[in-house]
Order: sequence, then structure tokens, then C-alpha cells
Amino acid sequence: MPPVLEITGLTKTYATGVEALKRIELSIARGEIFALLGPNGAGKTTLISIVCGIATPSAGVILVDGHDVVRNYRAARARIGLVPQELAVETFETAIAALRFSRGLFGCAPDDALIERTLRDLSLWEKRNDKIQTLSGGMKRRVMIAKALVHEPTVLFLDEPTAGVDVELRRDMWALIRALRERGVTIILTTHYIDEAEEIADRIGVILKGELIVVEETAKLMRKLGSKELTLELHEPLAAVPAALTGAGLALSDDGTKLTYRFDASADDSGIPTLLRRLSDAGIAFKDLHTAQTSLEDIFVGLVSERKREGVRMSEPAR
Repeated sequence: MPPVLEITGLTKTYATGVEALKRIELSIARGEIFALLGPNGAGKTTLISIVCGIATPSAGVILVDGHDVVRNYRAARARIGLVPQELAVETFETAIAALRFSRGLFGCAPDDALIERTLRDLSLWEKRNDKIQTLSGGMKRRVMIAKALVHEPTVLFLDEPTAGVDVELRRDMWALIRALRERGVTIILTTHYIDEAEEIADRIGVILKGELIVVEETAKLMRKLGSKELTLELHEPLAAVPAALTGAGLALSDDGTKLTYRFDASADDSGIPTLLRRLSDAGIAFKDLHTAQTSLEDIFVGLVSERKREGVRMSEPAR
């Protein structure tokens, strides 16, 4: 089955010379949930804006469901739903009127049954005749999602969909995103919540300074780049790691009461049995131990930091 979104050689350079996107290559499968992570100014919103026809690319080809977003923009745009980060709704309209208007904008025939189902799916049915200005921020965001869905797009872009909403609503939206995927809708979201990407995304892309530095399945990314930490709580505090344990990869806490050992979670040999024997030989006793998995946030920070260090090295003058 061909990808629902195919991006080839996409670049964006502004008149000022700022290079916002650097040759983006990305393919997204139908029914996939794809999370795009990156710091502010990395190019996330620029990428979405170009795919959705809000901004123009400097170079490259973008196909949405086989339709070129530049050459056949009407067909491409009809297959896209967009929920921007900013709340942008008709404050004096009712929720149901806003959906009817949005569906009509795409030339779709009236379908009150579809509108009712969309409102119910988003827990908006009871608020359908309320003026949007009277709704809470979370409810307004639900209206925006409903508007983006009412013309039955195959690809839905969510730019920071849970920004500023409470934990309960975030969980509700995660459930909604999964339900949409089950109906065949492809979801592409940007987020600053690492746990959000880790929880719901099939694949994750990390963008930095306009460049996709990694695109990987979420679980595979965790296995490939993740590590575990073994923490040993000592019976007696240490002033320093003993010389006999030099090279063992141990880190001592500031108060001297804990030793931490980081190891590859996917390796055949973690090195822990050897470490414990060396601790015993050195006469170091511990009263408790526990392990913790490196989070996606740790991986993301590490990737960004590594790329920044590479940039610094590349910019250093030759000696």
C-alpha cells in the first residue's frame, strides 16, 4: 500500500536567507500515528504549514494520498484536517453551526448524522447549541478538532493538541486519537510532551534546526538508544569510588550514599554480575538496589545535545 504522505527533498528558505527546512525526506503510512518532536523554532510548524498549503516550499515534492500539494492543491487539501496550536474559532457561532459551515467549505454535502457522530465522539453533543465563546478552553479545542474532522480527511495534523489542557482531557484526547487511527485516519502531531509521544505514537521524528535527525519506531528507538540505570543504596557512605573499581563505570552521588551504574538494556551481557562481584571483593555492601529505564525525554535531550556538539565542532576553526 502506498504511503498516505510522501515528502521528498523538501526545503524552505525565507527571503532573509534563513533556512527553515533542510531537505526533508519523510514517508508516513496510512493509519499511522506519527509524532514530531523538536524545540521551539526547530521547523515543526513550518513543515506542517507547507504540507497543509499555508506556506509554499522552496523545493521538493509533497504528495498527500497521491495528490501533489502544489500542483493539485484542492484535492490534496480536501484530504487534510488541520488543528493549529492557537485557538481559532468563530466565538459567536454555535458548535454545530461551525461544523456545518466547515463541511460546506470543502464542498461536502450536508450530513447531520456525521456531524452528530463527530460531536458525540468529542463529548460535545450536549454543548452543540452553545455559543463557542461560552465554552472552556478545552471544549474550544475539541470544537477545533471536530471542525478538522467534519469533511472526513484521511490525514489529520494536530499542532500541540493538548497544550494548556488538563491531564484528564489529555487522556481523553489520546483515546480519541487512537479511535481515529482505528477508523483509518492518519495522525501527525507535534508535541512538547515527551510522554505523549511515547504513549501514543507508532513512530517518532526528531527535528532540529530544520533537519530531521532521526525517524524511528517508538519501541525500536527506546531499544536502540535507551539504557537502564542500576542504583545501589550503600550501607555506609563513601568519600569516593574505590580505586579497585576504577573503570567500572560507577558514579557516586554527592552525599556518597548511592552508586549508579548505566548499562545497555538490549545487550546480552549487562555487566551487572561482574560488577556485583567486584563490589563484594572491594568490601562494599549495599542495602537496596533498583533499576530504571531511560525515558524518551532522556533520549531526546541526548540526541539534541549530541547534534549541537557536532555543530560546535564543525564550526570550530581548523588548528
